[in-house]
Amino acid sequence: MTHSHIEDSTTEKANSACCTTPPRFTQVGPMTDGHTYRISTMDCASEESEIRRALEPISGIRGLRFQLTQRTLKIDAEEDALSAALAAIKAAGFEPQLLSPAPSKSEEHSSDDGHDHEAVQGTMPKLVAALVLAIAAEGIGYFAPEALGWKVAGFAVAAIAIWLAGFDVYQKGFLALRRGRLNISALMTVAVTGAFFIGQWPEAAMVMALYAIAEAIEARAVDRARNAIQGLLAMAPEQASVRQPDGSWMTSTVADIAVGATLRVKPGERVPMDGVVSSGQTSINQAPVTGESIPVDKTTGDQVFAGTINESGTFEFEVTALASNSTLARIIHAVEEAQATRAPTQGFVDRFASIYTPAIFVIAIAVALSGPWLLGWTWIQAIYKALVLLVIACPCALVISTPVTIVSGLAAAARRGILIKGGIYLEEARKLKAIALDKTGTITEGKPRLIEWVAVDASISKDRVEQIAAVLAGHSDHPVSRAIASALKPNAGSVANFTALAGRGVQAELDGAVYVLGNHRLIEDRGQCSPELEATLKHHEEAGRTVTLLADSQNVIALFAVADTIKDSSREAITSLKALGITPVMLTGDNQATASSVANEAGIDQARGNLLPEDKLSAIKELQKQYGLTAMTGDGINDAPALAQADVGVAMGAAGTDTAMEAADVVVMNDDLRRIAETVKLSRSTHAILWQNITLALGIKAVFLVLAVFGNASMWMAVFADMGASLLVVVNGLRLLGKVPKA
Repeated sequence: MTHSHIEDSTTEKANSACCTTPPRFTQVGPMTDGHTYRISTMDCASEESEIRRALEPISGIRGLRFQLTQRTLKIDAEEDALSAALAAIKAAGFEPQLLSPAPSKSEEHSSDDGHDHEAVQGTMPKLVAALVLAIAAEGIGYFAPEALGWKVAGFAVAAIAIWLAGFDVYQKGFLALRRGRLNISALMTVAVTGAFFIGQWPEAAMVMALYAIAEAIEARAVDRARNAIQGLLAMAPEQASVRQPDGSWMTSTVADIAVGATLRVKPGERVPMDGVVSSGQTSINQAPVTGESIPVDKTTGDQVFAGTINESGTFEFEVTALASNSTLARIIHAVEEAQATRAPTQGFVDRFASIYTPAIFVIAIAVALSGPWLLGWTWIQAIYKALVLLVIACPCALVISTPVTIVSGLAAAARRGILIKGGIYLEEARKLKAIALDKTGTITEGKPRLIEWVAVDASISKDRVEQIAAVLAGHSDHPVSRAIASALKPNAGSVANFTALAGRGVQAELDGAVYVLGNHRLIEDRGQCSPELEATLKHHEEAGRTVTLLADSQNVIALFAVADTIKDSSREAITSLKALGITPVMLTGDNQATASSVANEAGIDQARGNLLPEDKLSAIKELQKQYGLTAMTGDGINDAPALAQADVGVAMGAAGTDTAMEAADVVVMNDDLRRIAETVKLSRSTHAILWQNITLALGIKAVFLVLAVFGNASMWMAVFADMGASLLVVVNGLRLLGKVPKA
């Protein structure tokens, strides 16, 4: 199957929980229409908010899609509204640049990263020059004689340093002040200008140079988090070997290859596109897609994914999805969409910063005006302390702390094959108290296997029984019959008068004798059940097995017990969930006896059987009332309502249906239940780091605010405090890019 719905869908519960977007701009699902613009100076959530506010008054805008990972904005609007929107963005101090109509993902990412790298590389010499001039201005102010010529020289050197380092800051700061918005650029503009005019021009130059350099370093650090997932794009090769109509092979660009084409992959090469193996056998490392480190054997009929590595034999496969729609491309797209959504903590921080910044500005004015009257300061001292307050109070570290941490967490999860569709779900997972688990395909393999078979009639040899059963089962397409046939020795014997007995089994003539291979009901209808046989059947059925019986015209001659076996990882996963304080509950449509047997084997204390889709939905509601935050894990269409109702819906990606994956909030790409416990642990780590960052940002500022008012903190010390805090929270957030904690 293909994963055609592995993409972000901004669900209602996500919107209600954390949406900070004005309702008119709330975009549900991916935007397919509109124009995409790159805004190189859109560095963080505060600038996104500025652009949103600038566009709010404009009617005719149908939707906005911000991608901070790429510094892009997609606008879906009427023609007049689009022109007005671009003008408003420019008036707010940003320069939107139209991207080509339909850039490929690789083009967008490579151009973005390259542009930013070149921009920083090109800016650094100018900033270093500004710092050298600022140091020179400090030297002139400290060592030079009190002569007019030296003062003019120092003044000029400082002014040039400020111009080199702070032109962009001033441009954005004056625009923000003109609109009554107190962002970081506005605060720096006021602080540096004020210091310059009260005669502290060497310090003003040093502050602006240090601030600009720290901003450039921080931008590169933030880009590491933003680009963490984008490295996956390079894993899919740009060219592939394609079979031509005459049977020859030709190398073609992947973007030009159509669905249905046959490609060849040699050992050591990466699979270029999604497809199904048509010839050959191999072993493939699927870590980029599923997070599995152990290679998976592939043969005819098995699915392969773009970006995975062919470890052994040469094989051919038929393309099932275009390069732009491969599983890998959709994973990256989904993570990008998730990064664009606001997590609850980020929404809180943004709201806090919008109150905090004006409050600090008011406090600074109060210090400047009341200091001389209450504390005996000179006016110059009072104004200087107020300006130091403004520099220290910049909310950059606070605002940047959450998106960097959330993006790092999402990228770390994706590297482990855990696709989380938004920051809200990354945060909510830590609060889970219960988790409902579907049985088939989630706890179990989803494929019946022959567990045991016994020859009942001693008058027929076991080899003869196996031969008869293999022939009859081999002629049936029922899943249970296929499981029996695959486990027995292959037999190519011919049958006559083969008949499928609807809902009961099959009947055929073999070597002149009539045999049936069917279920309990068929044997009962034939009057061939005995008390001993009934007892044996009951034993198997209570163990969750499906029993098929082989009989001739007189007696039952063998029974075959088939069961959907538990995955090797399920028991360990359940133990890990319990250790995290989460109560697992099995919900299944199978009978209660089978449900209880499988649950007991997996280590689950509660199991509910005979459930229809609406029953699973009701069960989730009951669990939410009983325990609180509840997750649902499933892979079938019948699980979709429950997945949507759950606080966190988890779909099994490899075997799951498209409907289940669309309804889910988290997709586990390799169907390993242990990934759920890993997700909870990652959520808890993310939450801890988020609040570490918030505490660090506010704590450092609080200390320097006290020093600024009652101590001797200078402006350049304030810059170190502010930008040091920013770099500290970025580095702390990047710690999540390491391995996801294993369950």
